[in-house]
Amino acid sequence: MSQTTTQPDPYLKGLQAYIVGGAVRDGLLGLPHGDRDWVVVASTPEDMVHRGFIPVGGDFPVFLHPITKEEFALARTERKSGRGYKGFTFYTGADVTLEDDLKRRDLTVNAIAQSISGELIDPLHGAQDVRDKILRHVGPAFEEDPVRILRLARFAARFTDFRIAPETLELCRKMVRLGEVDHLVPERVWQEIARGLMSEQPSRMLNILADTGAAARVLVDWVDSKRVRTAVDSASELGLALSSRYALLCVETIDLASLSKQLRAPADCGDMARLLQLVLSKLDAIETAQDEVHPEKNENVERVLSLMESCDALRKPDRFIGLIHTVNVLRPLQVRDWQRWLSAILSLDAGAAAKLAPTPQTIRETVREARRQALLADF
Repeated sequence: MSQTTTQPDPYLKGLQAYIVGGAVRDGLLGLPHGDRDWVVVASTPEDMVHRGFIPVGGDFPVFLHPITKEEFALARTERKSGRGYKGFTFYTGADVTLEDDLKRRDLTVNAIAQSISGELIDPLHGAQDVRDKILRHVGPAFEEDPVRILRLARFAARFTDFRIAPETLELCRKMVRLGEVDHLVPERVWQEIARGLMSEQPSRMLNILADTGAAARVLVDWVDSKRVRTAVDSASELGLALSSRYALLCVETIDLASLSKQLRAPADCGDMARLLQLVLSKLDAIETAQDEVHPEKNENVERVLSLMESCDALRKPDRFIGLIHTVNVLRPLQVRDWQRWLSAILSLDAGAAAKLAPTPQTIRETVREARRQALLADF
């Protein structure tokens, strides 16, 4: 079982610093990890600055290593002082122990520390839960932070062979009933939803949010279905972009604009979701099998060109191809045909076509007809 190890670091000499959280967990799982997070015990902000660390923390003291730029946070305890994600006060005195800091964390698998020498410090038995593949809350303080429901759901989507402890699920349901999730800020909700969508099995996140009742609070206008859950998992298997996965998440949602606004979804995600619904509504009228000429060929060329125009495919061809791949998750398409048709239109010299217009007023019409003819020749 691999663990995270470090090389001797002069900046850490004499410092009680421990790697914590995801890097330790992923090391136990034999997985690659990203940046390491550190917690520092028995130190002060003044001592950290004196050592050369760069202060960057807002709500509590966090410092960047002067060379690696990894984050070092002073060990802290938390006390609930209000509703929602930011309703906490923090204490970071030098008397806060490592165990005190670990006890404030969300899940036991994230509450394991590792010393500079590689020794595990695991008072909450997180390593055993890693071996048993269980996501379990650390303690009663879990219910003080509603973001932890979203994080739990996201971890379920990432670690697909882990199960959630029944008592943890029940605690999440209680938190929803008490209204804690109603105070989450949209930006944090989006951050967790987006990360969950980019995980291996996003439907597991949706299952947890639905099971706990959180989906009805944080995804108010979202319409769930088996089709949606299957689609987001297929998108993950295909490695589609976040915008495509979000579009599939929203494919059944009627008030799409409201949901995107509620989540503060990025513009590219909102656009892809809107275009997916638009294309699906148009595709039923398009015959994509072009093996032989048939009487409706001209009509289908017009429909394809009109669809591309409505999606701004000529100005944003990469987005359009991504859109076609997204549509293909829900209904079979000849993706290569669409790529070829788009290439045929893009390869047309619009400037040369414009010169053939009899009057300036007919330039747009002339260029469009040239594009239609190029498309017709490729059908």
